[in-house]
Amino acid sequence: MQQITVPAMGESITEGTIARWAVKVGDAVKQGDLLLELETDKVNLEISAEADGVIQEITRQEGDTVKIGEVVGVIGAGSGAPAAAPA
Repeated sequence: MQQITVPAMGESITEGTIARWAVKVGDAVKQGDLLLELETDKVNLEISAEADGVIQEITRQEGDTVKIGEVVGVIGAGSGAPAAAPA
């Protein structure tokens, strides 16, 4: 299990706003895939997956203000959401 955390963005920046999630719960991701975009008054930052896995949980939503080091989601082991059963 890999926690998705808000990284340090500079000495004077203590928080940011989640501008956009590029993934949803159940999505399979590979290391380096874009997960979300953060905005601050000084910088916009793209946060990428640090490991392969599946998005298991998103704890903060678009528009939420988050602090440096805060956990905003979880990547777990697996290969994605199961396919829908045929009708």
